[in-house]
Amino acid sequence: METEWLKMFTHLLVATMAGGLIGLERSYHGRPAGFRTHTLVCVASSLLMLITMYQARWFTGASPDTVRIDPTRMAQGVMTGIGFLGAGVIVREGLTVRGLTTAASIWITAAIGILAGAGFYSAVLMGSVITIGILTVFRKVENRMPLQIYANNTIVFYRDNYLSESEIRDLHLLNGFSVSNMSRRLMEKGEQLEYRMTVRTMDRGNIEKLSKTLLGLTSIVEFNISMGGE
Repeated sequence: METEWLKMFTHLLVATMAGGLIGLERSYHGRPAGFRTHTLVCVASSLLMLITMYQARWFTGASPDTVRIDPTRMAQGVMTGIGFLGAGVIVREGLTVRGLTTAASIWITAAIGILAGAGFYSAVLMGSVITIGILTVFRKVENRMPLQIYANNTIVFYRDNYLSESEIRDLHLLNGFSVSNMSRRLMEKGEQLEYRMTVRTMDRGNIEKLSKTLLGLTSIVEFNISMGGE
């Protein structure tokens, strides 16, 4: 009995450590699902997997031919259910989607918890190291890569003092942006004209450059540049 309790505790302890390490990385970068969330997900997955690993304790006295349980069904149920938690950290603001990386980290943390519950500690170690490496090292690689940066830009003018669409495009071009999906609408009972567009650049520094240019235009009532994120 003591050996069995020790094995269960070891499974849960490994799950706690693995989930905690991944959660620490998310907490460090200010994500909504961080240290405690990832730890709980990993431990919960391990607990649910332990149910199938010790199924003989459920049906004491029953014949093995009478009761048969497929442990993989529990793993499938955990991975399906964890999708609801992952969806909770994904936020959409217009065309911008945030939280996808955190949702993916929750999903893989659940998988690591299942491995811990099944006692595959070598796989837990490898999975944890690879996951933390992806979240940390790949972030630095991604920041150094020449990537296209997209943003949603909204500019509001007074109706009697505004820039034309071609002037708006030229203004963005001078600041290193290309413009697509431009739309316009009248607001405030026709007194204001709003432009909405998707802009693209290869240099993140152009965001600040564009902001300063827009701030210098007295004809602009307000503007908003929203960036995508993880």
